[in-house]
Amino acid sequence: MQTITFIGNGNMALSIAKGLHEKYNIEVVGRDQNKLDDFANNLGFHIDTYLLKDFDITNKTILLCVKPNNIEEVSKLLHGKADLLISVLAGTNIASIKKHLKPKFVVRSMPNLAASIGQSMTTLTGDEAAKDKAIAILNSIGKTLWLNSEKEIDIATALAGSGPAYLALIAEALADGAVKQGLKRKDAMHVMRGLFEGFGTLIQEIHPSLLKDSVMSPGGTTAAGYGALEDGNVRASCIDAIEEAYKKAKELSS
Repeated sequence: MQTITFIGNGNMALSIAKGLHEKYNIEVVGRDQNKLDDFANNLGFHIDTYLLKDFDITNKTILLCVKPNNIEEVSKLLHGKADLLISVLAGTNIASIKKHLKPKFVVRSMPNLAASIGQSMTTLTGDEAAKDKAIAILNSIGKTLWLNSEKEIDIATALAGSGPAYLALIAEALADGAVKQGLKRKDAMHVMRGLFEGFGTLIQEIHPSLLKDSVMSPGGTTAAGYGALEDGNVRASCIDAIEEAYKKAKELSS
């Protein structure tokens, strides 16, 4: 099997490694051996681990998972020229990656935490020559979409990359609402999880507006609750969340 080399051992790296391990050999490079050991233990299967200093990346396929502000420091500790570098660094542009690490090809990507269960929605852009290889790798952790510009991937990062946090907030709030009205917490959580599981399937085939209209009968319970969401500016807040996350991505890239 092909080997994928992770530079960095944070939560995103862990999620992606869990999704890739059935099709690829995994090796992980980091600063701290204790943290690398914890990473390997959390994965639950064998991986090779290496310390960052003086690690040779020549001809390797790299998944870069360090913090964006650490890229210059990390680049000084590595040797060689990678064949393909796939970055998951939010807001870190391709020019900066090429400047510091000088791989043959660079692809920017933005998976999300659902990579660990093979359900990530990953967007990509970068060197066209590496497009097919990068998509093949990241298809192992879910769905992929190749975009035509870095601006588009920064917008998509605000949606799919940050989206799990937004949906988690909504899920928690809905369950809290049910508890407030008298449903037991355990039961509220069970119902909420079933709701999201079913909705996740429906939204693949039905436009959101049609799905909403199919549930909302005139003068009914859904209409009453929906009105409360509109009164609370939930729609506007969701739009604003994407805008603010996109602004942050642009700020990081500059």
